[in-house]
Amino acid sequence: MKQLRVNERIRISQVRVIGADGSQLGVMSPIDATRIAKEQGLDLVEVAPLVAPPVCRILDYNKFRYDEQRRDREAKKKHHVAKLKEVKFKPRIEEHDYQVKLGMLKRFLMRGDQAKVTMVYRGREMTHTELGRRILDRLVGDLQSVSKVERTPILDGRFMTMVFGPDRDKIKRLEREASKKKSPRSSAPVSAPTAPTAAPSQPSGAPDGEPQA
Repeated sequence: MKQLRVNERIRISQVRVIGADGSQLGVMSPIDATRIAKEQGLDLVEVAPLVAPPVCRILDYNKFRYDEQRRDREAKKKHHVAKLKEVKFKPRIEEHDYQVKLGMLKRFLMRGDQAKVTMVYRGREMTHTELGRRILDRLVGDLQSVSKVERTPILDGRFMTMVFGPDRDKIKRLEREASKKKSPRSSAPVSAPTAPTAAPSQPSGAPDGEPQA
């Protein structure tokens, strides 16, 4: 947070003053403006030093500083620094383990990280590297809704690696669809039940099923 000049630290000839309620108090000396602020139990804070004359506002400086620091903390939380996350696979991975690791990769990509997939071969598995390549090809299909391939598979010794990057357009589309599903749908008005139509009355004096003479 930048350091602002407050009260007696404002040492210029004239300032434009904004009151605590947002009203324009006009141009005056910092001494007079500070006196008005003190009478209200508040401070005179220089909020726009580069204009002529500089703009000062009457406010509670401690509260103003607290709010600014809170906004800075929230902005830092929202700013995500992308990281490279690694998930290791085996060529003969079980389906349950595959789904668990797939979920991990999706979470990394959804929050904006890159995902490095490493296929680890052991012993005789090196003679069947195509088994691991099939797993990687499957991942390309299962992650296509949130990712793009940034580096195709490379075999280096007993490791085959590839890198996925987040596809932000696809991720935003998924987030919009998810928010739509969560939003309550307006229920259609229920029409009142229609009363049954009364059967036509029989003419007086005629038995049922027979016309009147």
